[in-house]
Amino acid sequence: MKVSVIIPALNEEESLPGLLAAIPEGAVNEIIVVDNGSTDRTAAVAQHCGARVVSENFRGYGAACWAGFKATQGEILVFMDGDESFSPVEISKLTAPIIRGEADLVLGSRTLRAEDVQAVPLHARLGNQLIAGLIGLASHVWPTDLGPFRAVRREILERLDMEERTYGWPSEMIIKASKLGCKILEVPVSYRPRTGGKSKVSGNFLGSLKASYSMLKVVARWSFWTPAHHPLHSRRSDKWEVK
Repeated sequence: MKVSVIIPALNEEESLPGLLAAIPEGAVNEIIVVDNGSTDRTAAVAQHCGARVVSENFRGYGAACWAGFKATQGEILVFMDGDESFSPVEISKLTAPIIRGEADLVLGSRTLRAEDVQAVPLHARLGNQLIAGLIGLASHVWPTDLGPFRAVRREILERLDMEERTYGWPSEMIIKASKLGCKILEVPVSYRPRTGGKSKVSGNFLGSLKASYSMLKVVARWSFWTPAHHPLHSRRSDKWEVK
């Protein structure tokens, strides 16, 4: 199956070279960096490192993810940040369950392993726990983390009809995928401080507050959403798993 990596990026010229160089050869078929209105050399650096660059001037994490999705035809789509906080070596951990038919959506959790938890600032962990609990009540899926490192079948993302263009994008994806009956799997991934640039969310208290507000609005909006399509899987017990 063709794997496409989509990397939303805003002023990440310092981190992108190391991130792109670390993507294992043969693990993906294409790499797309979405320049979300950067004022530095993000686009030029990404292109120099071999990535295809897509521009999305409307600022917003979801807007950048959506632009990357529309620009590729990969059968499996991997979303990850451009700040080198996640390890590209672990891409296969997210794509393998989908290739084997075990999952439709795979979430990378930064908090499943004790050694990774402390890399996430306390305020970000607390915000994640609150939003994750509300998502659980709305969807009967209980994620331990709402990190951006995830993989999804293209067919599923097309059916989700995503509308959120802010940091609420990951939350909308989980809620809708659950209501559609998707098989959702959570796997542990490593996490480390960014290697350059400035944090927009977890390393920034105001950024975390804004992101949490966006996520709360998304949970409130989609909690009572009913999909127009028939569910993919009828047995709820088969939908959620942690490995």
